[in-house]
Amino acid sequence: MVYLEYDFKISPLQPATDILIAELGELGFESFVENETGLLAYILKSEWKEDALEELFVFQNPNFEISWSQKEIEQQNWNAEWEKNFHPIIVGDRCMVRAPFHEATNVEYDIIIEPKMSFGTGHHETTHMMLQHILDNDFDGKSVLDMGCGTGVLAILAKKRGAGDTEAIDIDEWCFLNTQENVERNGCSDIKAFQGDSSLLEGKKYDVILANINRNILLEDISVYANCLKKNGSLFLSGFYLEDLDAISSKCGAYGLEFEKNLEKNNWVAAKYVN
Repeated sequence: MVYLEYDFKISPLQPATDILIAELGELGFESFVENETGLLAYILKSEWKEDALEELFVFQNPNFEISWSQKEIEQQNWNAEWEKNFHPIIVGDRCMVRAPFHEATNVEYDIIIEPKMSFGTGHHETTHMMLQHILDNDFDGKSVLDMGCGTGVLAILAKKRGAGDTEAIDIDEWCFLNTQENVERNGCSDIKAFQGDSSLLEGKKYDVILANINRNILLEDISVYANCLKKNGSLFLSGFYLEDLDAISSKCGAYGLEFEKNLEKNNWVAAKYVN
């Protein structure tokens, strides 16, 4: 497979970079690498239409200066790109997310992720906050769903925190395969990974559902998540901005889910709901 790499030069970096990531994600871009000048974004060449960029809101904002260049990148070159740009992160002084080429440190939860083209290394605010939620909550023996799993990092930490039956679902084949690789790499081979969307959830029940996707998909699927949540279950949602929290909470409330708390980082939100 051949991917397109877009190199966006952005000034000022924030909040333009976060807005651009959100909008590119809705266009089908699969992975992002933030750097000192802006953002690298990747999408399958076969699925891309160049004029789609013209529709993005972020380019119409006079407060942002954004330029870009494009090149083709072969799939096998991706690991080298990550070795140059992917640095380990620490979440809550307890969890380290690193690539195989990074040295381990003395932390409670050491997670090794080979990200390739998948989203979910912990670097983005949404993933970082979801990892923090997992550290802050009880997962012992609970059945867990990681919806829109990307690299599988949330499912992996949940399992390391004592989760029982754990499933990870992503609509993208690359993410599905990458999750399978990462759960094996982290000694969590009993995590079951599936390729698909919320239609796979019919008839299933979980104690905890983790969904780090985007605002529109969350709003569309909250009714499905609510139906799949066991009594006294917890739903953790991220992938949206603070200004979207009321809409997300209102939708959850319509299906019997009560807002409990949220984390916020650079205007991104990760919220917890219970039934």
